[in-house]
Amino acid sequence: MKRQSAKLSDAGIWVGVNFWSRAGGPLMWRSYEPEIVSAELAVMREHGMTVTRSFFYWPDFMPAPDALDEELVSRYADFLDRHQELGMRTIPTFIVGHMSGQNWDPAWRQGRDLFGDVWFVARQAWYVRELTARFKDHPAVAAWLLTNEIPIYGDWRSRGIGTLDHEQVTSWAQILIDAVRAGGGTQPVSVGDGAWGVEVTGADNGFRVRELAGLVDFLGPHVYRMETDPVRQHLGAAFVCELLDLGGKPVIMEEFGLTSDYAGEEHAAHYYRQVLHNTLLAGATGWLAWNNTDYDDLWRQEPYSHHPFEMHFGLVDAAGRPKAQAREVRDFARVLDRVDLARCSRPDAEAALVVSSYLESRYPFTQPGDATIVFDVCRQAYVAAREADLAVGVARERDGVPGDCRLYLLPSAKQLTAPGWRALLERARAGATVYASYFAGEHTNQRGSWWPDLDGMFGVRKRSRYGLVEPIHGDRLTLTMTADLGDLKAGDELVFPVAGTANSRSYLPVEPDGAQVLARDAEGRPALLRHTVGDGWMVLATYPLEYMAAITPHANPEDTWRLYRALAAQAGVEPAVSFDTPLVSAALMRHEDGRVFVWCVSQSDADIKAAPVVRGGSLRNADGSPVSVVELPPYGVSVLELA
Repeated sequence: MKRQSAKLSDAGIWVGVNFWSRAGGPLMWRSYEPEIVSAELAVMREHGMTVTRSFFYWPDFMPAPDALDEELVSRYADFLDRHQELGMRTIPTFIVGHMSGQNWDPAWRQGRDLFGDVWFVARQAWYVRELTARFKDHPAVAAWLLTNEIPIYGDWRSRGIGTLDHEQVTSWAQILIDAVRAGGGTQPVSVGDGAWGVEVTGADNGFRVRELAGLVDFLGPHVYRMETDPVRQHLGAAFVCELLDLGGKPVIMEEFGLTSDYAGEEHAAHYYRQVLHNTLLAGATGWLAWNNTDYDDLWRQEPYSHHPFEMHFGLVDAAGRPKAQAREVRDFARVLDRVDLARCSRPDAEAALVVSSYLESRYPFTQPGDATIVFDVCRQAYVAAREADLAVGVARERDGVPGDCRLYLLPSAKQLTAPGWRALLERARAGATVYASYFAGEHTNQRGSWWPDLDGMFGVRKRSRYGLVEPIHGDRLTLTMTADLGDLKAGDELVFPVAGTANSRSYLPVEPDGAQVLARDAEGRPALLRHTVGDGWMVLATYPLEYMAAITPHANPEDTWRLYRALAAQAGVEPAVSFDTPLVSAALMRHEDGRVFVWCVSQSDADIKAAPVVRGGSLRNADGSPVSVVELPPYGVSVLELA
């Protein structure tokens, strides 16, 4: 299965930052201080950052429906010149009516609808076209962005969920992109919406990624997740990038970062390191951190007066001192140069993580929670697969289940369509291993697995009762292997957290009817079964393993990674490099010239040593010296070469 690592062919690899000067923040253009701007850019350049994302603060740049503020336009031209002097480029962002916890309207808007009012959309298009025409030929312009997080600007209370019409939104985007082209802009263009569409989150905010992907040149996720588990936190943005493998468009981490008010500097550096490297391994090919500097002197100015934590997202503090986060970006940029990322790509995957179409398709008479839970369980499965060193491709049921994988993982799936199940059964008959874990759902509406002919597919007889669930007791689930599976041997134990609602904290009682029991629970009930189908296997877990881990704080690592590793071995999927600990994961990138680079990423909060298992080769450092043990600091990353 192909995994994308598409790049903007003429734009290079972007490593940079979202930029507001500490002299003014969003109001910087009113009192533009060019020498401070140059000093700020120089610090970014010294730390490997060659691209900024910059902003036309809309109320200032467009004071009237048919006018630009020419003084501000000239100041922006100077801003571009200062980028060019340092060998840097920038991405202008047009409609900046939302920023850092506040919305601002042009004075003349007068409540007009952002997307549906024809006159108002026309004025936006005029504004975009005119600014593009002014700067289209400047060598410092790398690309264009229509907006900043406009779903929040469109309706900040709902963030657009359930209130913005996708047809209006897509038409509005088409009109504004056409305005860029009409203004002579030939550089790449995207929306700047944050990529929070239903295809990623399960909640429809009107900005549907599939529809916009046909219009834009890249997709730009904005990721600021709050989690209850360090590993989920470190891999959360990576999984979002995997989900954005839509339309073959490059994925640029358009915004990510943290405020120093929420984290100590050492831990902030850990977070930056993890997000940068893990999103690279998930297919991202550009990074723009939020943001360049702190704003301590702007404490009286909105939005910082009422959102004071927004003052401290900077890679550099208000006195110009680079933080540890800036050094992480610098070190990351050096790694990209060393491996020549522009000519690298991810190897194909032999294992597929199947994402139910219920994430994004609004089937009749289903609940909103049926969609959003798909994200949670699939992300947890992605975590377990990474812990098992498996290169997994994200296979969306809506796009059809690919036929070129040996292992298919369907985690805690209440719902899949009948054609989706038929496709998975055909993959098993053709020789693949298909794994699925039971999940009744969190609510009572049609509670239970919507699996057609579960008994026949998995070689069991259901012992469930209509309208009732079989509750899981206790806080831990222990499964004992009763037969060998991959590297798991009879007698081995797997331990999982138990969690959920009165509905979801439940298992599926079955009896084997042609299936082999691979593991039983503490009461001796079948918990993992394998059924021969054609040339392959259908494997059933009767417990919602991924779901329970997904909603459990500090669950990872838990033993699903061991199960996935065993399933992969059973299916003939063997990673070229792996570790026997889930605290260190391995992932590969291939260069056009045949070199293979191995990322070793630690999820340990302490120093760790781990011996890699290398199949068909050996590992070496950048200087050519052999590596038999990988030594990593807390949450560290080492990039080696596979010889």
